[in-house]
Amino acid sequence: MAQKGEKPQAQRVITVPGGGFLSRHGRVVRYGLLAVLVLLLGAGGWAFWKWRSLYAGMPKLPEVAELWSVKREPAIEFIDRDGNTLDVRGPRYGRATSVDALPPHVPQAFIAAEDKRFYEHDGADDAAMARAAWSNLRAGETVSGASTLTQQLIKNLVLDSRQTVKRKAQEVKLARELETKLSKDEILSLYLNRVYFGAGLYGIDAAARYYFGKEPAKLTVAEAALLAALPKAPSKLNLRENLEGAKTRQAYVLKEMVSLGFIRPSEAEEAKAEAITIIDPPTYDPQLGYALDAATERVKAMLPRIPGDLVVTVSIDTGLQEKIQKQLAERMAKDGAAEGASQVSALVIDKDGRVVVLVGGVDYTSSEFNRVTQAKRQPGSSFKPFVYATALEDGYTPYDVFDDAPITIDKWKPENYTGQFLGPMTMSEALTRSINTVAAELAQLTSEERVIETARRFGITTKLQPFPSIALGSQEVTLWELTRAFGTFQSGGLRLDPYLIEKIEDSRGTVLYTRPTYDRDRVYSEELDKDMNGMLSRVVNSEIGTGGRAKIRNWTVAGKTGTSQDWRDAWFIGFTSAYVGGIWVGNDDDTPMKKVTGGGLPADLWSDMMELAHVGKTPESLIGAAEGAQVSEAAEQRIAFYRGLSQAFSIAAGQQYANRATPDRYQP
Repeated sequence: MAQKGEKPQAQRVITVPGGGFLSRHGRVVRYGLLAVLVLLLGAGGWAFWKWRSLYAGMPKLPEVAELWSVKREPAIEFIDRDGNTLDVRGPRYGRATSVDALPPHVPQAFIAAEDKRFYEHDGADDAAMARAAWSNLRAGETVSGASTLTQQLIKNLVLDSRQTVKRKAQEVKLARELETKLSKDEILSLYLNRVYFGAGLYGIDAAARYYFGKEPAKLTVAEAALLAALPKAPSKLNLRENLEGAKTRQAYVLKEMVSLGFIRPSEAEEAKAEAITIIDPPTYDPQLGYALDAATERVKAMLPRIPGDLVVTVSIDTGLQEKIQKQLAERMAKDGAAEGASQVSALVIDKDGRVVVLVGGVDYTSSEFNRVTQAKRQPGSSFKPFVYATALEDGYTPYDVFDDAPITIDKWKPENYTGQFLGPMTMSEALTRSINTVAAELAQLTSEERVIETARRFGITTKLQPFPSIALGSQEVTLWELTRAFGTFQSGGLRLDPYLIEKIEDSRGTVLYTRPTYDRDRVYSEELDKDMNGMLSRVVNSEIGTGGRAKIRNWTVAGKTGTSQDWRDAWFIGFTSAYVGGIWVGNDDDTPMKKVTGGGLPADLWSDMMELAHVGKTPESLIGAAEGAQVSEAAEQRIAFYRGLSQAFSIAAGQQYANRATPDRYQP
């Protein structure tokens, strides 16, 4: 430092050789490090974004219970009371099968074929994925896969089959999640029940029954290995079309089962040498289509939400159905053709409401239109019993006398089938002879509205209008509802509720519906019903009745004939103590037949049908039939005097009456 008064000395600047270069180099390093940091951050951000994007939109793993039904195409298997399959509508899913219920070699075959380390990994096999990646990298294409059974489940039930990294990543993640919710055996059971075997077969139960005709618990080692070969290429290895190709794959499965210690080499050789018998595809009676179509409609009405797979037990007696269908087709081909009738429908219901026979037409393969449940036709005189039942409720009796004479109702002048009038007769005789004028008069005395109300109580569901001609069955109904309504007469006044479906389950055996037992509703007086059955039995059993051809051996039959205008429809609806049944014949295009009436061809067909239905049954008395017949015959004797007296006065007045001695047994 300079002393006071001294001049300050100048500072010396030391210059370092190359110093500018070092300064510039430091800045480059700093910028380079910054760039690397930015790149690293960018790469990390991109990697994080890419990782997030792999799982973006990933579906949620369904609840365990839903895994059994998710992605199932609608399918219904119909079975009879004995568990025999009647038909399958849609894919065949088979019944639920648990690993515990199978012999060990069955699940072992699938483990050997698809996932050798199934019981060791956590849903995804990292080692297998690494090996597959290396193999694919060396080959330059996808030559090896590493999907576990759990991953295959996820792909088939939750994701799709696209070959993308995103789908694969989601598959691995969801597979590992599934393994935390289900045990290994539960996953294996789920796999065996949902895996696709080709030919529309899902699940090992469907495949075992379809190809070998046996349940999976009875599969041999050879058969199990053959089925385990199919999931790899289910369409290509269809056992009916490419058995040799499937056996090549079977040999691989057996070799892997040996290497894993599941079977001995000698067992593998025996399995390879075992002759494989592939059964013929199951065939089902196409004529059951009418009944099964109707059952399908009932299922849709009963269940608010239809599961993907259903097993429906139907009420049909298939043996009886087949016999009656064949019999009707043969009779229609001969007698129907001769009389100008091309179609027939038939319904038989037992006394408890079980529908045992439903024939919707001559041939389901030619026409699927169901003439039992879908066709609405004029019932003609077969509707008259509801008029008479209403009259009895209003205080009339079967032995009250009415005059079969010309009558005019609002310009409508009903006539009898013969065009003639018979004069005084009881209500019972009027129904027996199917007299139109008396039925029309009774409907006026009781009112059309009351007749409609009675028919509705008995089971007619079609909306009816209160026109005078309703007394003669001018408004259309179905055979189903008309036959059902006659069931009220059979039971003594209890409404009949027919059923086609006894039970509904899913393929896992969960019962969704069972036909309940219940007390039938009383809709008509039992005492009045006895009177009705007495009159209806005379329709068949009296010499003057129109339904004499409907008799069957050893059983009392009651019923009613019906013929619509111009012979377009002909019916017989009747019952015994065991069954109520209905027959309709006609033409779909509504063309007239050759004067076919309910007492002719329909009564014949009804008798033939019921003879078959009653085979092996012990005859029982019909409510009111015997008493009604005895009392009505006595009443007819009492009325004879008045009838003759009335006729004498009428003849004197110039009115001509028909000869009553020779009835037309084939009138409506």
